[in-house]
Amino acid sequence: MSGNGVSLTVSNLLKTEGAASFWKGIQAAWGRESFYASIKVGGYGPIRDALGANSSDAPFMLKFAAGAASGSIGSCVGNPWDVMKTMMQANTSKDAPGLVEVAKRLHADQGVSGFYRGIQANIARACVLNGTKMAVYDVAKGKVSSAAGWTRKDPRTIFCSATISGFFMTCTVSPFDMIRTKLMNQPTDKKLYNGFVDCFVQIMKKDGPLAFYRGFFPIWARFAPTATLQLLIFEQMLQASGYESL
Repeated sequence: MSGNGVSLTVSNLLKTEGAASFWKGIQAAWGRESFYASIKVGGYGPIRDALGANSSDAPFMLKFAAGAASGSIGSCVGNPWDVMKTMMQANTSKDAPGLVEVAKRLHADQGVSGFYRGIQANIARACVLNGTKMAVYDVAKGKVSSAAGWTRKDPRTIFCSATISGFFMTCTVSPFDMIRTKLMNQPTDKKLYNGFVDCFVQIMKKDGPLAFYRGFFPIWARFAPTATLQLLIFEQMLQASGYESL
């Protein structure tokens, strides 16, 4: 999505649904983040250490594997909230149902399995997103610390490293975001795609490879501050609790 595309989308939302539309699905988003984010960020350090990748010169792929593992576990726990958030955000009616009503309808139409629609894409996305996020952040901390002369615990090191991580996250995860959204946003009473691969093939045939990078700038605008705030707060909490920083 270009800059003009972002401006047009914002303008249309304000005209048709009002400013409150930017916070649609926030209840489900809170639920998702409380489970998914805490597991994907909090689980990285222990898994990284268990893989023996806690040194600054440890292979990048081991750090990536640690992030991918904690991300995939978090995505499994957070998937039901993700599905409901996506459905709430896609609903354009003025009397859009709340979280409880969405959950009831989804369960009535599809049962428990409905809360795990798009799970394949979500796990794949989480592996790539958190693997990139945590591995790039971990490596960037060493590079920034050496180049600037700051310690790894310095908030300036954390801020710069998290910003770098946010950009690379967007580059690697945009295609998975597109597929995940398509899968989760299917009608509750109809199935449009037969899983991750079928969705990928249909998008590729219909819109071409650039379709997987639609919304790149809004995704980056979301990831950069989110990653920075998450990691800054998490690192400060680690230090305040007497644990080593990442």
